[in-house]
Amino acid sequence: MKRFFSVIICFILMGLTVIPCFAGEKKNYSHLKGTTLNVYNWGEYISDGSEGSLDVNKEFEKRYGITVNYSNYESNENMYNKLQSGGANYDVIIPSDYMIAKLIEEDMLAELDFSNIPNYKYVLEKYRGLYYDPDNKYTVPYTVGMVGLIYNTKIVKEVPDSWGILWDEKYAGEILMFNNPRDAFGVAQCYLGQSINTESVEDWDKAIEALKTQNHLVSSYVMDEVFNKMENGEAALAPYYAGDFLTMYDVNPDLAFVYPKEGTNFFVDAMCVPKNAENKEAAELYINFMLEDEIAVANANYICYATPHSNVLASDDYDLKGDPVLYPDEENTPKTEMFENLDYETQNYMNMLWNELKIEGNSNLDAYIGLSVTAVLVITYAVYKFIKKKKREAMY
Repeated sequence: MKRFFSVIICFILMGLTVIPCFAGEKKNYSHLKGTTLNVYNWGEYISDGSEGSLDVNKEFEKRYGITVNYSNYESNENMYNKLQSGGANYDVIIPSDYMIAKLIEEDMLAELDFSNIPNYKYVLEKYRGLYYDPDNKYTVPYTVGMVGLIYNTKIVKEVPDSWGILWDEKYAGEILMFNNPRDAFGVAQCYLGQSINTESVEDWDKAIEALKTQNHLVSSYVMDEVFNKMENGEAALAPYYAGDFLTMYDVNPDLAFVYPKEGTNFFVDAMCVPKNAENKEAAELYINFMLEDEIAVANANYICYATPHSNVLASDDYDLKGDPVLYPDEENTPKTEMFENLDYETQNYMNMLWNELKIEGNSNLDAYIGLSVTAVLVITYAVYKFIKKKKREAMY
């Protein structure tokens, strides 16, 4: 009899430990129906139904009855400024590593309730506990990748191996450059052999001088505009993210890609919930949804960035499995460094230098516009005088 009761008690105890686990997986979210979820993400950074892809946001809306209000930003800095200003309220954001560190430091992110995100188990171990979120409290990795050099083989005949080609006078007016300070300085710093996280004023002064000497060669400072310009063959060279190269290459097969020998930035973009989010539970449901196999595969195929999701990497439906640009072998993997959150003084100094560069660039642009307008006026006046002279000669 004692043995019988012992067995019964064991089953009861097992039930108490197992039931919550199943309850967590079958949690009822019907009370969230009718909620509007504000999602703020990079441009071109989710499977949206175009070109036969799955419309991820519509699928989420259909499944849960939650409306997704989706908007885009072009850079981490733009996203941060929008959040800090308080001009808008977002429930899910997808910043990069160094910006996540900044947001955590400034107490702008909410700790996640991972009981609402059971699919976190699919995130590879090597992308957990990284420097920006060492205790895995605030973030769920979305994509990973590196920055490289995109070039148009119709214009650039050699195979470049250095960031230095972005300073080559031969390509004046055909070079694009990042339109955000961290990435732009990162390219210059890699080229100069500096750490991209240097706090040395001397290093930053050398980096800005390099960017200033490059200024007259640059056709445009771009973010999302890089797609049209490179796809349409309007530029020869552009530093940009590896995943976006694959998107551009699908449109323009004349494009090619390299990781420069000096090294580059490795990054992780992760899903987070701002501390002032009005719909935190719905936000966590959305994050968990993004980790579902079908959804994660659809996003990985559409975005073309490397994935931190174990099941996607193993899936036969993943079109980029083993792609050498996203997943280079050991011999072809460049040396990398992750951006870290710079101290307050260094950030301010970087922003001041960046503003100087852009003002100088705008001044040059104004000068070109002024010269162009002057030339048009001179030509117009000359044509007017010529026609008037011909009319006078015809009268006599």
